[in-house]
Amino acid sequence: MSTLTVVRRGGVPNNSVRDNGVRSRGAALGLLAWLAGIAFFLPIAWMALTSFHSEEDAATNPPSFAAALTLDGYRDFFGAGGGASPWPALINSATASVVSTLFVLLLALPAAYALSIRPVKKWTDVLFFFLSTKMLPAVAGLLPIYLFAKNTGLLDNIWLLIILYTSMNLPIAVWMMQSFLAEVPVAIIEAAQIDGARLPTVLARVVAPIAVPGIAATALICFIFSWNELLFARVLTGTVAQTAPVFLTGFITSQGLFLAKVCAASLVISLPVLAAGFAAQDKLVQGLSLGAVK
Repeated sequence: MSTLTVVRRGGVPNNSVRDNGVRSRGAALGLLAWLAGIAFFLPIAWMALTSFHSEEDAATNPPSFAAALTLDGYRDFFGAGGGASPWPALINSATASVVSTLFVLLLALPAAYALSIRPVKKWTDVLFFFLSTKMLPAVAGLLPIYLFAKNTGLLDNIWLLIILYTSMNLPIAVWMMQSFLAEVPVAIIEAAQIDGARLPTVLARVVAPIAVPGIAATALICFIFSWNELLFARVLTGTVAQTAPVFLTGFITSQGLFLAKVCAASLVISLPVLAAGFAAQDKLVQGLSLGAVK
């Protein structure tokens, strides 16, 4: 006698038991993901709520969640109380982050093309060398870079930060884009070359449109790294090229920590990164998962 399912003792099919187990594991993983998401979101929510409190309510311990809301922290941050305006620092951060990210993409795309679609000999050694440059602690190169900037007159210059951010983000950008471009069909590139397309045309009109998710993910990560960088910006800039993270540290003075004002400033400075991540979240997920499933 033939049967479609094998029945265990008790009359429960194996397939049903397996499906129930898969659903239980899926529900447990889903619950764990929600708990992790809430754990990461709570500090941001607390910071946002504190930014709308007065300094007296923000300093209470335990915190007063039902305290009156006010915009005094944001007014102080934007200089309504006579303080320094944050706009020059925000513009400097945006300039350094956007321009350095564009330079990184322009340099990383042909390098990744050479390492993936037209691989050079021992290309894995080349990629390891790129990553090894990220293993050096940033503080180890701080003094030589400071002396170089001082002798060349580049201290407190936004172009020095652009060059530094480009060189700092280029290795990880080449590493990421190499894996993305490896998924581009070689037949399409060969067909374009047969039609007479040169390398710049192939990169701009064939490779780049196909690798848009990977390029977007790389650009977003480079932008975030540049926007959040503090060490070099703190040491190498003063007032002209001061960036937003450096401006934020100015709120911590010997007179105390103004918690509501710092939370308001932190939220405003974080908004460009949050907005960029939200706008490009589909491209980011698609780019970071490209090639993960064959």
